[in-house]
Amino acid sequence: MRDFSYVKRIVVKVGTNLLTDESGINEERIKKICSGIAKLKNMGYQVLLVSSGAIGMGAKVLKHKSPVVHIPLRQAFAAIGNPILMTAYQKEMAKYNIICAQVLITRSVLNNRKSYVNLRSSVSTLLALGVIPIFNENDVVSTAEIGNVFGDNDRMSAMVASKIEADLLILLTDIDGIYTADPKKDKNAELITTIDRITDDVMAVAKGKGSAFSTGGMKTKLLAAKIAKDGGCATLIASGYEDDILPRLLEGEEIGTLILPSKKLSARERWIMDASVSGTIVIDDGAKDAISHNKSLLPSGIVKVTGNFNEKEVILVTDTAGNGLLKAVTNFSSSDLHALIGHKSGEIEGILGKGRRDVVFRPEDTSPVEHNV
Repeated sequence: MRDFSYVKRIVVKVGTNLLTDESGINEERIKKICSGIAKLKNMGYQVLLVSSGAIGMGAKVLKHKSPVVHIPLRQAFAAIGNPILMTAYQKEMAKYNIICAQVLITRSVLNNRKSYVNLRSSVSTLLALGVIPIFNENDVVSTAEIGNVFGDNDRMSAMVASKIEADLLILLTDIDGIYTADPKKDKNAELITTIDRITDDVMAVAKGKGSAFSTGGMKTKLLAAKIAKDGGCATLIASGYEDDILPRLLEGEEIGTLILPSKKLSARERWIMDASVSGTIVIDDGAKDAISHNKSLLPSGIVKVTGNFNEKEVILVTDTAGNGLLKAVTNFSSSDLHALIGHKSGEIEGILGKGRRDVVFRPEDTSPVEHNV
């Protein structure tokens, strides 16, 4: 039996394949998911739901059956499908006297420290009120071209789990878990019940993607599990077709695949870890040695600055060979750093004026690159 006695906050993610069929919404599936969430809530857990399906539902309303690749079309289908999806959840949750709230986010919401803190505060308030927040990517405005897209809801659910300090992420899919090979093609494939480290060998068994309307697959689920793992959150990948799957998982049944968490990080470390970088700072060997010993970065150690960024944004720090060392929240903009390259801290005031920091960033404002996906 698995021990989840430490778990208090759970993120449940359900995919397009589980929620839709040829006629549109699979109402029975919605009922089972809501029933499971209600049982978890009655067991004393705080539950957040990340739900795919809006684009698929919008496509099926318009009788569109081919993959939705064109961005304006994806946005239009999401706009049609979102209210349908939320109405289905609200109707079913009401049977258990549960109120749910829609939370649409983009990657930029989590990248910006202020909007992230506001989001976390709002979510904490909703949970304190007993409300189930239902997250989805805001596909109506989110596009890769403007850099605010998550790419898939598996990854988004992991980032949400990491950011709001969840203890467990549950990814419900149409397969029982991670297998040694594709169980649909190899009858000798065996279920992997527990994963301690997500190695290249583990990633190699996960290939392909889901339906014409989804963007996920087992590979994206393992990538999501790595994000959650590095944020100190365990992940369970299990079949959403199993009866009472959610309460059974939390009762310790060895269903699906459990990916164990890494060391718990602080909320600030998790934010830095998952944020997109706005630029790059290249440092010399002396500075590389200093930050490896948990020291601040001084401007004298900077060799090169690329990208355009403001102070308090997250940047990538590399050595002269291009190896990523860490992510950091910078105290200076890119234009300021260009002016400071190679200068000592005592010269900052003379170059930029009074009232400026004397270090580029402090150790507590960093996150190692190995934590990032």
